[in-house]
Amino acid sequence: MEPTGTEPTGTRPTARPKRTDARRNKETLLDAAAAVFVTSGVEAPVRDIAAEAGVGLGTIYRHFPTRADLVIAVYRHQIEACAEAGPALLASSATPHAALAEWINLFVDFLVTKHGLASAMRSDDTGFEALHAYFLDRLLPVCGQLVEAAAAAGEIPPDLEAYELMRGVGNLCIGAESDARYDARRLVGLLVAGLRRAH
Repeated sequence: MEPTGTEPTGTRPTARPKRTDARRNKETLLDAAAAVFVTSGVEAPVRDIAAEAGVGLGTIYRHFPTRADLVIAVYRHQIEACAEAGPALLASSATPHAALAEWINLFVDFLVTKHGLASAMRSDDTGFEALHAYFLDRLLPVCGQLVEAAAAAGEIPPDLEAYELMRGVGNLCIGAESDARYDARRLVGLLVAGLRRAH
């Protein structure tokens, strides 16, 4: 009888670290995949991702049975990082406009480095549509919060819409990764600087 009463409390502390470790390992794997995608595109050999993450091929296939699974997971992971950065920047930056400018830089990094996402998703239109919806659902409110804060501080025009800004930034980033003569980050920087109202 006594072992039964003590067993759950004895096993509970070890279960939680395992879950935490598994989550951390998965995040390490996703970060490694993202780094490889930046340099080699989403068609990069899985062995390169495994080498970057310091794991075996089996570990990757156990988590992500298909390349599409891995690609979707990487971009969901990056979308989450971008979404979580917004409130943190707003809390730590000198001004709301500075927070908005820094967040837009992160957004540009995400857009410019998503090599081959559309082609990788072509075989799974539903997955691509779901990812696009997730992208808007997570990032539009964050951008909206930053835009509202900057407008409330009188730093940018009060009628700027978050969707309008994100769409404009997205358009400036089209094709940037394949044209060495075009610096999307510089153009976007000029756009964001131009939003600032003179005091």
